[in-house]
Amino acid sequence: MEEVFKYIIGLGAAVMMPVIFTILGLCIGIKFGDALKSGLKVGVGFVGLSVITALLTSSLGPALNSVVGIYDLSLQVFDMGWPAAAAVAYNTAVGAFIIPVCLGVNLLMLATKTTRTVNIDLWNYWHFAFIGAVVYFASDSILWGFFAAIVCYVLTLVIADLSAAKFQKFYEGMDGISIPQPFCAGFVPFAIVVNKALDKIPGFSKLDIDAEGLKKKFGVMGEPLLLGVLVGIGIGCLTCTSWAEIMDKIPYILGLGIKVGAVMELIPRVTVLFIEGLRPISDAARSLIARKFNGAESLSIGMSPALVIGHPTTLVVSLLLIPVTLVIAVILPGNQFLPLASLAGMFYLFPLVLPYTKGNVVKTFVVGLVSIIFGLLFVTQLAPYFTLAAQDVYAATGDAAVAIPEGFSGGSLDFAASPFSWLIFQLMNSWKLIGAGILVILTLGAAIYNRTRILRKSPAIIEEEIIAE
Repeated sequence: MEEVFKYIIGLGAAVMMPVIFTILGLCIGIKFGDALKSGLKVGVGFVGLSVITALLTSSLGPALNSVVGIYDLSLQVFDMGWPAAAAVAYNTAVGAFIIPVCLGVNLLMLATKTTRTVNIDLWNYWHFAFIGAVVYFASDSILWGFFAAIVCYVLTLVIADLSAAKFQKFYEGMDGISIPQPFCAGFVPFAIVVNKALDKIPGFSKLDIDAEGLKKKFGVMGEPLLLGVLVGIGIGCLTCTSWAEIMDKIPYILGLGIKVGAVMELIPRVTVLFIEGLRPISDAARSLIARKFNGAESLSIGMSPALVIGHPTTLVVSLLLIPVTLVIAVILPGNQFLPLASLAGMFYLFPLVLPYTKGNVVKTFVVGLVSIIFGLLFVTQLAPYFTLAAQDVYAATGDAAVAIPEGFSGGSLDFAASPFSWLIFQLMNSWKLIGAGILVILTLGAAIYNRTRILRKSPAIIEEEIIAE
């Protein structure tokens, strides 16, 4: 079984998603040709997004490494990037069985009405495997590892339910969709708290600028495309130590700016493929559920946040946070993690933040800034235990992608920077059985609250409350 699941995961999201969606489409009554077309569009969307983010990494990576060398910014936690982190997570003993375990938990929660989300975002189950693997290697107990993964999964489904109506209202064409990805879900509390705190600052409401408002206020300078070009040129200039060197490297600097600008322009275009592929499946699933199960029309299909990372506010704020994050990483006391390969994952911090900040660029930036400050410290604290997992996987597979340079620990912004991963790990590692007891109470409390909410409120009432709010 372990080898079977490792093989399936090894196919990657680009292959898994077309297969999953084609089968799902057939099961809910869509014609084979239409189901296959939908699945292929989702798969092509994943390929396109991978190519674009790889362009960002390959373009900025060498430039940022040059900046690190010039200004001696090296820290002790090596950035593995999220693909390597996913490979480590799925290749541990916890990761090998994480999909059937989590699917079983999802079915149980649906049966007990403690969730309304059907989570088919199987590729991103690696996040649950990640926290499970870290706890497993810290406690030397696979049972505690699965316990941590299940706790994270339940909390994520509850957050997905609680944020579903706001998510669907904010993003066009996302009816019936929720985002049960723990990296995104973990920042919802940050978004709520910071958003309310900012609202209490006198005069802050005047800074209510969304992405469209940014374009109106600054014209072409507010376009994500041009901001990408300018940030790329700025980083390119930082790789030079004199004006003479800048003049010599003008072709390289301008080329870097164009590449970063291209990423900002292409991501929204690629996400259209996800939406086109998803819509027939989503519509058919909701229709079938409404017919077969009385009162079940409020079920949401749990999907990847890749669907919405092309939102202009996400692009603008992510881009602005890249250089800010590098500065913070160097000056933040207690931090040992310098994000480089992980920077492409910055986009995934915001899909569930925007519905609460209502796309306000300033608020979203502040939420992102606070999240990054805490996230860097979270990665630093988890690094020793994630390193143990990476070393175990490397010894078993010899995969160079998960190798950590000698003298360094390993880390990744996604998923180690998530409040979920830090909270679960700290409670279990520091307080042992007491921490586990606290997590049980927290998880059961969240599930019971969600069940009460589901039984008490119809979708129409929830929608009315959101509109009134």
